[in-house]
Amino acid sequence: MNRAFSPFVKSLLVAVLAVSATAHAEDKKPAHAEPAALKGDAAKGSTLFGSGDAARGLPACVSCHGEGGNSTITVNPKLAGQSAGYLNKQLVNFTTPERNQPVMTTYAKMLTDQEKLDIATYLAAQASKPNAAKNKDTVEIGKKIYRGGIAEKNVPACASCHGATGAGIPVQYPRLAGQHQDYTVAQLGLFKADGRKNSPQMTTIAKRMTEDEMKAVADYVAGLK
Repeated sequence: MNRAFSPFVKSLLVAVLAVSATAHAEDKKPAHAEPAALKGDAAKGSTLFGSGDAARGLPACVSCHGEGGNSTITVNPKLAGQSAGYLNKQLVNFTTPERNQPVMTTYAKMLTDQEKLDIATYLAAQASKPNAAKNKDTVEIGKKIYRGGIAEKNVPACASCHGATGAGIPVQYPRLAGQHQDYTVAQLGLFKADGRKNSPQMTTIAKRMTEDEMKAVADYVAGLK
């Protein structure tokens, strides 16, 4: 008896195997594919930052944070040159209990995820204008804290996270170089009082510092470039 398969049977077997392989591959696919990562559009971010969106009641960011993110209002942060990842994270945090601030929380909630990233991408590409330390009597104390910490209080050197020049580490730790003294002191105060909850590490450190120590280090980093 001839047991060789006929051409028809061979074709049928190939078709069955192909269907089986396809079904097996489909079974391995995740039930929900991960969404594509968003990419920031600096041009769109520039428009939102400079003009806002009147139709939604969204004001121009420039009115508080200055041209190109170089705020001239010392209680409002300079945002120019800050990393896009860190800025985007803060905008997201403003929409959660981690960082509740009446003005920024209101506006951040108006922005889509894409718009947050667009604005952050625009600001990251801007050049930060230099600032300067103002108190010559405490600048050496601030320098010592920034570079070496306060050993007896277990306060680590600020430079260990924010870099020797205050450039920061994208997403994790912000750029501090050239930041307004008033803003830096205010944020350290919020961390100390549990008014800002998006960095447990900074809360722990701030609670170990006096107000004078905060002011000294804030003044020192204002002069970093």
